[in-house]
Amino acid sequence: MKESTKLTTGNISSLVGTGAGFDLMRYYTLPDFLGKDAPYLLYYMGKNMARQTEISTLDDLYEFFQYMGWGELVLTKEKRKEMIFQLSGHMIEKRLNQKMFEVDFRMECGFMAEIISQISDHTYECFEEKNHKENFVEIKALKG
Repeated sequence: MKESTKLTTGNISSLVGTGAGFDLMRYYTLPDFLGKDAPYLLYYMGKNMARQTEISTLDDLYEFFQYMGWGELVLTKEKRKEMIFQLSGHMIEKRLNQKMFEVDFRMECGFMAEIISQISDHTYECFEEKNHKENFVEIKALKG
């Protein structure tokens, strides 16, 4: 069995992609295959991907999001049991404003929940709220 390599911003930066094919697969084809469980499965796919990724700081997480084409991630508020992030940028605006299919950010939320849990050594779950008017997504990380 081949030993897997951990994902890093260094080794994913060499990948080429526009994101259009990824979005079609993610929002159009996968939900067709996965059915009503698609949001849950995408969340856990994100968590699984995070387990295969070497990220040890929030700055690494922000950089990873950029390389993945997931948008610009910024921590906007931090409380004792909650962290609030804003996900924005050109790609987010395009996803939120397209009319072909309903978009979600469950994979990103699952990925973030796992990484923040690893970084902080506490359990976190993440939930998204789309702001179509201002073209950003707010992601809340809640400590379990």
